[in-house]
Amino acid sequence: MKKITAIMMTILLLAAALTACQTTDTAEPASADTSVQATQAPTEAIKETTAVQDTAAKLTQSSEVITTANVTSNGAIDATDLFSDRDLRQTADLSEAEYLTLTDNNTVTIDKEGVYVLSGSAKNASVIVDAGDNDKVQLVLNGVTVTNDSTPAIYVKNADKVFVTTVENTENSLTVSGAFTADGDTNTDAVIFSKDDIVFNGLGTLNIESSDNGISGKDDIKITGGTINNTSASDAIEAHESIAVADGNITIHTDNDGLHAENDEDNSTGYIYICGGSFNITSVDKGIRGTTIVQIDGGSITADSVECIEGTVVQINGGTIKLASSDDGINGSAKSTAYNAKVEINGGDITIDMAQGDTDGIDSNGDLIVNGGTLNVNAQSPFDYDGTGQINGGTVYVNGSQVTELTNQFAGGGPGGMGGHGGMNGGMGGPGGF
Repeated sequence: MKKITAIMMTILLLAAALTACQTTDTAEPASADTSVQATQAPTEAIKETTAVQDTAAKLTQSSEVITTANVTSNGAIDATDLFSDRDLRQTADLSEAEYLTLTDNNTVTIDKEGVYVLSGSAKNASVIVDAGDNDKVQLVLNGVTVTNDSTPAIYVKNADKVFVTTVENTENSLTVSGAFTADGDTNTDAVIFSKDDIVFNGLGTLNIESSDNGISGKDDIKITGGTINNTSASDAIEAHESIAVADGNITIHTDNDGLHAENDEDNSTGYIYICGGSFNITSVDKGIRGTTIVQIDGGSITADSVECIEGTVVQINGGTIKLASSDDGINGSAKSTAYNAKVEINGGDITIDMAQGDTDGIDSNGDLIVNGGTLNVNAQSPFDYDGTGQINGGTVYVNGSQVTELTNQFAGGGPGGMGGHGGMNGGMGGPGGF
């Protein structure tokens, strides 16, 4: 019995030891929270990849859309090669796109050429493009909301060209609400700030709200599609070299200028070219303002501004234009030493409604020439020009009556006649400030 008991005890001890070993082996993975997380991570990654693939499939459902730019070659600006094929393509090639989700307090830096689909809602987040000199980067906005305190939502430090493309049926909102913080010597004072060429296109909506400038480009800015709603305390869209628009629906509310092209260091640059699109501009200062040339070949423009259109040379070849002004409706103001001031109308349907007092429908520091189109000016002082005034064609109405000659009641900006009392620029018909 003692032997049997001893054998039984030995068996029990062996069984307990075996069980203990099995428990230890099983329990090892149970420092298993880590292992479980490790196995879950690929599963989440698979889910995320699937979601990205689903998004990609969804984004590629729309057929390719290309805008036609009705450019001219014989205007003050030869616009023949102004817009590239890619500029005019409203849908992105997503076959090799990378997908990025924006998150709070996070900066995404893009350092190489490619197509990047952005989504997500974030506070104090920025997308910085710092790529090679020859790199073209396309940012595809697929339902993005960014609200920042002091930094641009999109900041292009370096690239050959950047495309900002809105996806069809998406709403994208970028806001900066406080004082902008400089980047070293660079005053990054816009919600979208670019040191290089930047193109806006797409089939969706881009909303911009800024405590300073809305879009600022130190090179060229082009708009070929999409809907842009821009509310800014300073300039809505400003560029050093040029602003060119082929299409798009653009609504601007600004406490300064709507479109502004000017280089403080070179007055031979800074032009604005419009051949399509729809503008609705409400501005406290200038609606459309270029240092050298403002050329309008087409599109629809409605502006309510102190001064609606200003350039050293203003040439209108087409389009439907409705201006309401409290200073000059159109001003050919000598701001560039590279050009002689002139206002030339060769086509289009233009209506100018002026406020009472020291106001001019069209004010030119040089010649004022009408060769075509329909011009309807409702003003106390319809025309003021320092050079030659001619009607060579087209139809001109002043206060509802057709005229065949251009009056020049206040040539040279001097006071007098029709109750003028001197106004914002010191003398009736004087050129507006730049």
